[in-house]
Amino acid sequence: MSDLRTKLHNLRALIREFNVGPHRRSLARAKREEDDLFMLLVFSEMMGIPNPASYYMLELQPVLWERFHNWHTHMGMKKSPLDGIPCC
Repeated sequence: MSDLRTKLHNLRALIREFNVGPHRRSLARAKREEDDLFMLLVFSEMMGIPNPASYYMLELQPVLWERFHNWHTHMGMKKSPLDGIPCC
């Protein structure tokens, strides 16, 4: 019984990898782009870009501050784009 269960588990993992494997890279790229846009929206007011929802984004800034350095270096900014707030 457990041998059959193991084989079914392995078959399920193989089928999942067959279906998900080819799309993993494009899904990861889409997630990165979505995360980049979200970070831009959260910190846009601090960078001088008007954002009508900035009041609601203020609550998220402390939570995302730890990821800010990785984000701005990933976006190609060597130094922090925020005036007077160095993170590097």
